[in-house]
Amino acid sequence: MTMTLSSTAFAQDGEIPRRYTCEGQDLSPPLQWNDVPSNAKSLLLIVDDPDAPDPAAPKMTWAHWLLYNLPPETEELPEAVTEDLLPDGAGQGLNDWQRVGYGGPCPPIGRHRYFFKLYALDKVLDGLDDAPNKAQLEAAMRIHVIAEAELVGTYQKSG
Repeated sequence: MTMTLSSTAFAQDGEIPRRYTCEGQDLSPPLQWNDVPSNAKSLLLIVDDPDAPDPAAPKMTWAHWLLYNLPPETEELPEAVTEDLLPDGAGQGLNDWQRVGYGGPCPPIGRHRYFFKLYALDKVLDGLDDAPNKAQLEAAMRIHVIAEAELVGTYQKSG
């Protein structure tokens, strides 16, 4: 079985609704997943944009949301996740706006792609800063990924 990741808010490669962006309420979208391996000890979610700042000339991948140490029995995240709605033991990292939590799509130019990447790990990550950044999380998980799933959405500002 292959782990899958989906959202009731948008389809694979579909447009992310405005409410989940900087032009709307900037809420995290609802996410659901299936078929987490039975030997997984934790889950990690990275949401990023490889098209920053301009899809015609990308210069960096912008981290929008980092969640780690989600319990492997977790099967979904509701819309508008805040720290108090996270399962026990789960943490959030520092996004590229230098804040903890979700930061929705807000592309300065063009239509950007947003990658929601869920990783099943064979361990619970420890020894991390209170709010690790993407590079720290990727280094910590590097040899511990046992499965992954991806959901891609797109967004372009109106006007």
